Amino acid sequence: MIKFGHTVFALPFALSAVILAQRQHPMTFRDIFWIIIAMTGARSAAMGFNRIADAVFDAKNPRTADRAIPAAELPKTSAKLFVVFFSGLFIFASAMLGSLCLYLSVPVLAVLFSYSFSKRITWLCHFYLGFAISLAPLGAWIALTNTFSLPVLFLCLALLTYITGFDILYACQDIDFDKKAGLFSIPVYFGIKKALFISSVLHFFSFWFFLMIYIFFEMNAIYLGAVFIIGLLFVIEHRLVKPFDLSKIDIAFFYINSLISIILFVGIFADELVWRWM
Repeated sequence: MIKFGHTVFALPFALSAVILAQRQHPMTFRDIFWIIIAMTGARSAAMGFNRIADAVFDAKNPRTADRAIPAAELPKTSAKLFVVFFSGLFIFASAMLGSLCLYLSVPVLAVLFSYSFSKRITWLCHFYLGFAISLAPLGAWIALTNTFSLPVLFLCLALLTYITGFDILYACQDIDFDKKAGLFSIPVYFGIKKALFISSVLHFFSFWFFLMIYIFFEMNAIYLGAVFIIGLLFVIEHRLVKPFDLSKIDIAFFYINSLISIILFVGIFADELVWRWM
């Protein structure tokens, strides 16, 4: 029903937050284990809920008609049990990370689930998705330190603008269907050309937030090199997708964005190793 490989978009950001947070609070294998379990539970529950909520629209959209629920490969009852199981797993993993995480787990699920209905209400749905996913690094930070710190917001904002930007790109391929179905999106509201421009502006801000991490966390040259590689990938991504040619959206969405997340994590991890040896 969902592709676990897509976790690569947000999980590296959460693990990056863990690496930065351990400067204040040494991490243990137990911490890492439950953070990954919580991430898996939250994402699986959210994606499963989204597939159930969107099943009617997915069945009518040629691009998504072959998904498990509309294609009758998976009964809705099974999908609902899937959501219940992974919601419970997320709440349990949150409890294992501390009482504060437990108290926040249900509101977080509410935010994740409510995204599924945002496209029926407003073209700001892309920003809502970005906000929902940007809670991942903040959650990982709180799980490890049991506190809030202003610098981690730059990691959250980088993820928010990064996710929002490429979700706008991805929505361009559904513009005709969304118009017919009465669904909202930035491509529907502004047109593809302006949508691509908005996406590029968001990714410019994402690049800027990555640079702020370099400053506020006092990173080294290795991380800075990773940021400039990410900047280059952003440029390539936006050169691949043209208003008159959307055929390369899948390459931009799945491959380049996966690389961006992984390069960020590798850059922070390698930089932290150097920081410890200095």
